[in-house]
Amino acid sequence: MLKPGATIGILGGGQLARMLALAAAPLGLRCHVYSPEKDSCAFDVVHAGTCAPYEDETALGRFAGAVDVITYEFENVPAKTAAVLAQRKPVLPDPKVLETTQDRLVEKTFISGLKIPTAPFAPVHSATQLAEAVEAVGLPAVLKTRQLGYDGKGQAKVSKSGDAVSAWRSVHNAPCILEGFIDFEREVSVVAARARDGKVECFEITENEHRDHILKISRVPAKVTPALAREARQIATRIAKAFDYVGVLGVEMFVVGTGRRRMVLVNEIAPRVHNSGHWTIDGATVSQFEQHVRAIAGWPLAKSVRLGRRVEMVNLIGAEVDEAARWLTVPGTSVHVYGKGEARPRRKMGHVTRVWPR
Repeated sequence: MLKPGATIGILGGGQLARMLALAAAPLGLRCHVYSPEKDSCAFDVVHAGTCAPYEDETALGRFAGAVDVITYEFENVPAKTAAVLAQRKPVLPDPKVLETTQDRLVEKTFISGLKIPTAPFAPVHSATQLAEAVEAVGLPAVLKTRQLGYDGKGQAKVSKSGDAVSAWRSVHNAPCILEGFIDFEREVSVVAARARDGKVECFEITENEHRDHILKISRVPAKVTPALAREARQIATRIAKAFDYVGVLGVEMFVVGTGRRRMVLVNEIAPRVHNSGHWTIDGATVSQFEQHVRAIAGWPLAKSVRLGRRVEMVNLIGAEVDEAARWLTVPGTSVHVYGKGEARPRRKMGHVTRVWPR
């Protein structure tokens, strides 16, 4: 168990690292960010920072020597980087989780092995496998690269009459997974935290709205039945326990069904704090960021309670950050600007959270 004054090392210097550091400070914990990018926005709010490549073992050694525990803000940390650091200091969540979640095929296979429903899927490593995958999964479908895909990158939809070969060519014939297209009713997620002692606390199921494959709005409460919400939390808990996870993770799901019958399919696992959990900073008694810090520090988890009858988080993407000031006049609204540089299209620049009083 860490004591106040201890230092948490964070791999990655984006907005998630920034918010982790801001959550650690009131608990008396310091943060040291390691990032290859000198303009990383998390550097502005931390006790110490290291700007060096993830392959620089000398810099990694100095970083490990300066911290007490290590975590990460994004799941594409090179496996070798995590392995080098794990020889020096505890790395939480365990780097083995990265091996599963960095590869969509391995991840889907892991989820299916837990008897948790997903979209139908098949591997695509060759033209022959592509034809077999189309036969097995059917069309329409979505072709996704096995690695390094997020916010819709590395994906190509194949319509019912579409050309799967052209879709594969559009992702440069990379190793892929073909997933059956899901006609979902709504997208939801569960952010769960698991402590070192195995205790799990789930935040409220969140309803998400994406635009151009990027999360735009998250709302709680989600428009689902209590039974479905319970099922979603149970699935997130099973995944956290199967990983022997320590920290916060996000589980993205689709709500599907007809008539009165509804169920959830797991889409993806994010082994980190999750964009759909940002509402918890202002809309809950404990944020996902503080919960993650508590977990990796070996501290007790908190029981999260929503503060308003309704909470909504809106991402400020690209030039939308220029409108942040107008939100300051809206009652019950909190503004978070990440301090990034150029407001490029599709870049998450900040978010606002609105809480409606009970």
